[in-house]
Amino acid sequence: DDETLSRTLSVLISGNPGMTLVSVYSNPVEAVARLPEDGPHVVIMDLQMPGMTGIQAIAKLKPLMQDTQFLVLTSHCDDEQVFDSLMAGATGYLLKRSSSVEILQAISEIHNGGSPMSSYIARLVVQSYMTKKKKAGQKSDAVSSLSPRETEIVSLLSQGHLYKEIADELNISLETVRTHIRRVYEKLQVNTRTEAVVKYLGLW
Repeated sequence: DDETLSRTLSVLISGNPGMTLVSVYSNPVEAVARLPEDGPHVVIMDLQMPGMTGIQAIAKLKPLMQDTQFLVLTSHCDDEQVFDSLMAGATGYLLKRSSSVEILQAISEIHNGGSPMSSYIARLVVQSYMTKKKKAGQKSDAVSSLSPRETEIVSLLSQGHLYKEIADELNISLETVRTHIRRVYEKLQVNTRTEAVVKYLGLW
């Protein structure tokens, strides 16, 4: 609903090779009605808008657009909204103060299987996790069943790393990373990287 930001993002995306601007909506009610037909690979969603919140819109759209990735772009950064966004189906979370380069990188990353987050948001998630961990005293049985390598990999996933970046970081093959992640999914009884991260961080 911010015309200046909307126009800036439109120009930024349209002018970037390899990206196509599919549609722009100034309110989530219209977006919920029309986005499933538009069928974009990535949706950039604000949170505070007229009609309904961005979180509510994501929750309505995700079941209808399971192959679409939702990237939150907002000025709000309290932990409750971050986690509510992730639970609704968002796989990335950026602050509006992010640079044009960071936004374009986030769009590419989220489309390629990553979970981009502003560094401030990543710290917020980690701090909240540490607080919850201290309060809980111990991890869930499912998380405790993860091997040291599996724990290492899901920890890197929680920081938004791509599979290839994890392979490079741990000096293992991409296929080995995928094998470990399949085992993580089985042990945590989840189907997506977002669910795995949320469960690993003790938020689910």
